Amino acid sequence: MNVIVMFIQQAIVQAITMLFGATGEIITEKSGNLNLGVPGIMYIGGISGLMGAFFYEKGSPSPSVAVGVFVSLLCCLAASALAGLLFTFLTVTLRANQNVVGLALTTFGTGFGNFFGGSISKLAGGVGQITVKTTASGFQARIPGLSNIPVIGTVLFGYGFLSYTAILLAIVCTYILKRTRVGLQLTAVGEDPATADAAGINVGRYKYAATVLGSMMAGLGGLYFIMEYLGGTWGNNGFGDRGWLAVALVILALWTPTHAIWGSILFGALYILYIYIPGLSRAAQELFRMAPYVVTIIVLVATSKRNRPEDQPPKSLGLSYFREDR
Repeated sequence: MNVIVMFIQQAIVQAITMLFGATGEIITEKSGNLNLGVPGIMYIGGISGLMGAFFYEKGSPSPSVAVGVFVSLLCCLAASALAGLLFTFLTVTLRANQNVVGLALTTFGTGFGNFFGGSISKLAGGVGQITVKTTASGFQARIPGLSNIPVIGTVLFGYGFLSYTAILLAIVCTYILKRTRVGLQLTAVGEDPATADAAGINVGRYKYAATVLGSMMAGLGGLYFIMEYLGGTWGNNGFGDRGWLAVALVILALWTPTHAIWGSILFGALYILYIYIPGLSRAAQELFRMAPYVVTIIVLVATSKRNRPEDQPPKSLGLSYFREDR
């Protein structure tokens, strides 16, 4: 029983980074923008939040947990928003290819994170050492009392506030997309920007807003990974392929954020399953880690055959819209 509880709890822990990234990318793709820079934005958000907390703690004789968390969140969101703004400026205003810009942003974000992460670790006394103990404790704080309940407390209440924020964001985003005027207009922009433009919807504004907000959510996934999962430490290339799994999760979730909640837990379980199977060779472990991608391909094929409109990607996804071509 203890092993099962631990497996479920660790699957959820692994899921949160992907859930943040997938929710942000769903909002972005609903506008018609395809941002393959999500993995890089996770690096940017994570390292920016870490740097903010590090310099705050370094410059304060008695750092406050609450202030450290606030500074870390602010730096993460600001840097991630700038990354999203850069992507949108290049693809929407300057008409650059979305795939090229997204992949370039991922390459830049990874290098940005590894460079500054290594530099901060050296300032703290050595690569891999804990750099922001005080701030990280705020991100790792559990719900008092409830987290101590046997089994249920571990599975449902044994996480920091960003874990519950990720789930709440997915629920709120689904409601906005399905039930509000803003959400319906955003969907219209992603489906047919020319028609939306003719109806008086500001296509450029929606693309900018959706991509910047989506990038901020992806950045929170990086901050969660650094602060709550790793406890305020930095390891170069530590994110692994979680950023790409977040992009794949968008397909599994059928562009619905609430579906990404259970999908991320499934991905998290598949991602760590090999750890709980004794005697696997290195090659077998890598095959198990491919499972989330295999599941995504199966879902993609199945939804393509069913051809239900609500299960398909936005029709203008990845295509630039120029008003003069209307």
